[in-house]
Amino acid sequence: MGMKQAIKKLDAFPRAEEHLLQKTQSGALVSIIGLVTMATLFYHELAYYLTTYTVHQMSVDLTRGETLPIHINITFPSLPCDVLSVDAIDMSGKHEVDLDTNIWKLRLNSYGHITGTEYLSDLVEKEHEAHNHDHNKDHHEDSHAKQHMHGFDDAAESMVKKVKQALANGEGCRIYGVLDVQRVAGNFHISVHGLNIFVAQMIFDGAKHVNVSHIIHDLSFGPKYPGIHNPLDGTTRILHETSGTFKYYIKIVPTEYRYISKEVLPTNQFSVTEYFSPMTDFDKTWPAVYFLYDLSPITVTIKEERRSFLHFITRLCAVLGGTFALTGMLDRWMCRLLEALTKPNPRSVLR
Repeated sequence: MGMKQAIKKLDAFPRAEEHLLQKTQSGALVSIIGLVTMATLFYHELAYYLTTYTVHQMSVDLTRGETLPIHINITFPSLPCDVLSVDAIDMSGKHEVDLDTNIWKLRLNSYGHITGTEYLSDLVEKEHEAHNHDHNKDHHEDSHAKQHMHGFDDAAESMVKKVKQALANGEGCRIYGVLDVQRVAGNFHISVHGLNIFVAQMIFDGAKHVNVSHIIHDLSFGPKYPGIHNPLDGTTRILHETSGTFKYYIKIVPTEYRYISKEVLPTNQFSVTEYFSPMTDFDKTWPAVYFLYDLSPITVTIKEERRSFLHFITRLCAVLGGTFALTGMLDRWMCRLLEALTKPNPRSVLR
């Protein structure tokens, strides 16, 4: 019996007799408020436990021999698809043919609606000797020999008429697809460099009339993961009565995203700076949009992790216990306040 009595003395929650308990309306109100508060806090703590958070780690990039996927979706509202070309050149000097590339060109009318498509199944990486277009600009020679030397035949004449009509109609072009290049520094650019210099002169009557206004809907270097931000998405550059060359200097950071399910997603994120060079009367180059990229030697690993169950229980006990203690204190304060308000005044009793 002595042992049982000693154990009972350790009881931190003694129970009073039922007839000694007094239930009040204020106590019921505080109890309801406490239960609603605890249920709300429990829901938020459970949601916090079930959501994942990310941990970033950095290490030296050891990837070799892989290709770099470039996802592009760019609209040129002032240039028809017939004059636009996509070229990719890497710093290793390799000019590869028949890359595993899927590029589509969508013809757009003056309202931006799609009117036709063109599929570029083979992207040839090569240096166009006409990139700088620093050849003879005197396109007024009308002799047949000069025309033949510049490649201006019946097909070219037909193309000139077609492109001029498209320009008059306000046609544009959207270029989208995936460009697979070597995993080394390089650039890809979209321009009219694929045109014969004489044909380009006949169409635009000079480089200053080539409007390379563009809208970048999407530019990424791999699949997207949760929370990624591509800084060039939604970029709009519209030129009015001027022209020039846009250059985007891109720093690519190799990235691995590890899901909570242990699935690994290799991709890339990047930062970018922009430079615009307006055309002058003495420029011999033609306008273009360049994307010059370089790869960082550091790779970033992003891991999804979930909080431990013990951490969840600890926070839950703290939140629910604190709420229970606070409602108990509130109930006692309200009870004393009501007693003070309803207690009769001794002076009024004596009278």
